[in-house]
Amino acid sequence: MKEQNYKVDFFVGILLVVGLFIGQSLMYAIGLGLSALFDQDISDTGIFNILMYTATMIVPILFFDFFIVRKDGSKLNFDFSTKPFRVYLLIFPMMFGMMLVADYTTQLIPTTGDLLGEIYKMYSEQFAKLTREPVSLLIMTVILAPILEEILFRGIIMKGMLNNKVKPVTAIIVSAFIFGVVHFNPWQFAGAMLLGLVLGLVYYKTKSLLMPILLHAFNNLVSAMMMLYSDSETFSDLFKIKPEVLLAAGLVIFIIPFYFFAIHKNIIYKD
Repeated sequence: MKEQNYKVDFFVGILLVVGLFIGQSLMYAIGLGLSALFDQDISDTGIFNILMYTATMIVPILFFDFFIVRKDGSKLNFDFSTKPFRVYLLIFPMMFGMMLVADYTTQLIPTTGDLLGEIYKMYSEQFAKLTREPVSLLIMTVILAPILEEILFRGIIMKGMLNNKVKPVTAIIVSAFIFGVVHFNPWQFAGAMLLGLVLGLVYYKTKSLLMPILLHAFNNLVSAMMMLYSDSETFSDLFKIKPEVLLAAGLVIFIIPFYFFAIHKNIIYKD
């Protein structure tokens, strides 16, 4: 099926924001209603968190499909093609290297103080609740998040900007920035934006949404395993290595495959 050359502009951006707000508000209202009906707070249950997250992400996608794509009689579709094995050998080390860089960067943001301290406390409590139900956590972070977020941020926003003649570098940076913002806290913002740069680059070079989905799932799986089975919040704590050493390792691990993936001219991405 041929992909549609839809465009993303300011109006579409507003539409997506409205969709996010409506999806989340709708599930919040449903949660309040069900909690009152059963005389029990269901907002902390795994199944409700899955439904809340899914609605928040899928409503803007459906809005975009209905109000932008289908008005021309088209259907929203994406390229999920696989790539030669050598591409995977480059993109996964590149992603892991950036994960180490992002890990170091998030440690530079204070977790104490009147403002950041309170935000960090809320952020930690939220994730502590998610770890109470490991299956729900894995479903939401390793399956749903990579698929829905990559469709929204790379498949719709970034691709729509590219179709609107936005320069590739700008489209990658803007989509990564928005990807960071919607995580709603400074620590995830920093990490998500850095990782979003890699996800955007991989999508731009391969033209396949499957590639950033797999990388996104890889990152989230590693993070989920650390949350569930380790007391460490950072790679440096986990490996008992100084953050600066891990940063240097991350840069090396990232730069080498980045050169062959993004700069070297002998790499062909089409099957």
